[in-house]
Amino acid sequence: MPDNDLLSRLFARRRLGLRPGLERVRALLSRLGHPEDAFFAAVVAGTNGKGSTARALAAMLQASGRRTGLFLSPHLSRYNERFWVDGQEIGDERLFSLIERVLPHAEATGATFFEISAALAFLYFAEAGVDWAVLEVGLGGRLDAVNVKDAEIALVTAIDHDHTGFLGETLYSIAREKAGVFRPGRPALTSARGEGLLGLVEAAREKRTPLVVVRPDGVWPRREGLIFSVDNRRYATPLFGRHQGENLALAVRAARRLVVGEKAITAALKGLAHPGRLERIGPYLLDGAHNPAGARALARALVDHYPDQPRVLVFAASRDKDHRAMAEALKGLFTAVYLTRYPGERAAEPKDLWTAFGGGEVVADPFEAVARAKAAHPGALVVVAGSLYLLGALRPYLVQSGERPLAPPL
Repeated sequence: MPDNDLLSRLFARRRLGLRPGLERVRALLSRLGHPEDAFFAAVVAGTNGKGSTARALAAMLQASGRRTGLFLSPHLSRYNERFWVDGQEIGDERLFSLIERVLPHAEATGATFFEISAALAFLYFAEAGVDWAVLEVGLGGRLDAVNVKDAEIALVTAIDHDHTGFLGETLYSIAREKAGVFRPGRPALTSARGEGLLGLVEAAREKRTPLVVVRPDGVWPRREGLIFSVDNRRYATPLFGRHQGENLALAVRAARRLVVGEKAITAALKGLAHPGRLERIGPYLLDGAHNPAGARALARALVDHYPDQPRVLVFAASRDKDHRAMAEALKGLFTAVYLTRYPGERAAEPKDLWTAFGGGEVVADPFEAVARAKAAHPGALVVVAGSLYLLGALRPYLVQSGERPLAPPL
């Protein structure tokens, strides 16, 4: 079957929407021979910072000599970006072979797009012979497809308001859903604070899960990345953003718990990359700040890393996000704002974003918006943010523009 036909069938499962529950993915994995039982796993839940934390922990496990799988969500530009073994993205031929095998079973069980993606990851990792896999939760935790795996350790990053229609309106209720990845007697670590932390602590007590709260000793932004300290030991990373200090401290403590040595941890952090999260490409800074907490983190990073450089914003978001809170977080940081939309049905209309921002230039086409922002403001940092879908559409174009990155890509 042609590859495009396979992808069309797979992506058609997105029309099923979000359907929390584990019964379909369990049925699918049963048909596949339960590949999720073939390896150990760490699961990473939370609102923001899951991807950074998961990438860091996987890199540390790999540097320690363990064959390591990594499952990420969502992808930016290519579906392959979700599946990694030992730092290598899955190739097209292998991916399409797996999809062709899994799709008939997925269609028979009614599995959703994300449930199929998780099953593909489990099957890929089992057949690749990984020792450990790091699994990023897609939504919530309790009813997320990756939670069919009995993970040896659970990590929960910062908790904020997002997907409230599914997870609840309060940080406490959101935390309780994310605590669904906890297991009795198995360690859990978190960088959450406030009401979210309270929900995690109570859930851990009920489940008899030993929970450790992780904080870095300090975080020091630099032009080329960050220095952060955990238990009085300093580490360097090319990732930008003060918030990454908390995410990476979480990964460090988890790696130590899994008996990863300091040499491997240090090496992994120095080579860490995370596309689309405060990623510098020539005159552009790309960041998937897709909710208020992400927008606040972006604002802090701009002040920390680029305090004196003029900045312009190219912004798009999904309809279901809190546009006003995101606009408020970014207010006063840019000399100009260009409001656009990404390709897709979930995109908010630029005119609606204009209301949230209280002004700005409306440019419906995202490629034109970026070109206009750069041309009208020579020397300015063009910040492209607000939605990972926007970054997914623009990033391949910006990477191939022939402009040399000014700093190591994330």
